[in-house]
Amino acid sequence: MIDQGRKIYFISDVHLGAPALNNNAERERLFVQWLDEIKDDAAMLFLMGDIFDYWFEYKKVVPRGFTRSLGKIAEIADSGIPVHFFTGNHDIWVFDYLPSELGIQVHYTEMHVTLGNKKFFLAHGDGLDPFDTGYHFLKKVFTNRFFQWMFARLHPNFGIKIAHGWSKKSRLDKGMGDEFKGPEKEGLYVFANSVLEKEEFDYFIFGHRHLLLDLPIGNHSRYINLGDWINHFSYGVFDGEKFELKRYKK
Repeated sequence: MIDQGRKIYFISDVHLGAPALNNNAERERLFVQWLDEIKDDAAMLFLMGDIFDYWFEYKKVVPRGFTRSLGKIAEIADSGIPVHFFTGNHDIWVFDYLPSELGIQVHYTEMHVTLGNKKFFLAHGDGLDPFDTGYHFLKKVFTNRFFQWMFARLHPNFGIKIAHGWSKKSRLDKGMGDEFKGPEKEGLYVFANSVLEKEEFDYFIFGHRHLLLDLPIGNHSRYINLGDWINHFSYGVFDGEKFELKRYKK
């Protein structure tokens, strides 16, 4: 059950520190401002992946920056509000630093959970699109322990430089050209339909695609894509009965 007057919040694809964007400080300020506003009535917070544009934890080193965001997330967790962090394709290398320092729970795969009286399927979405076969291979490389160990042997200055170069060539540098071309061509929607053949869910909540979508799926379910904090400045909120997509008023 969700206490009366409390809400559950969802946000994805903030891409803090993205080298392809020139408004990172402003976007982080707005993100922290949003976090500060929701903490008063939040029952739970779900950070649904790609919160950071790049994150790799060396044994003794983490990426510099994000001080305001990390502090505010820690404040929320310290207040007793559960914070769930899903790794995305940009921050896939979150290990033990964030849970130990911030007091949050990290999820590396999808999560099935009942909130209020509704059943949710939660995931960032990377690696689930049946059409994106190229990334399926890349994800196996990125999550391979040996390759992670090899990358960690690089000096952080060099490793982070490589990662930022890769990021600048990503779709962030191409104006976020994703378009919705219909449910039958939307890979995560197709994936959600395949899940419904085996198990019922009320809501499928994804990030990853940077699309702001709320679509019917199956007999009574909803497919939600949370948008992003680049073009849409959007988030989801669930009050125990209904789920809404909203845009943050800057």
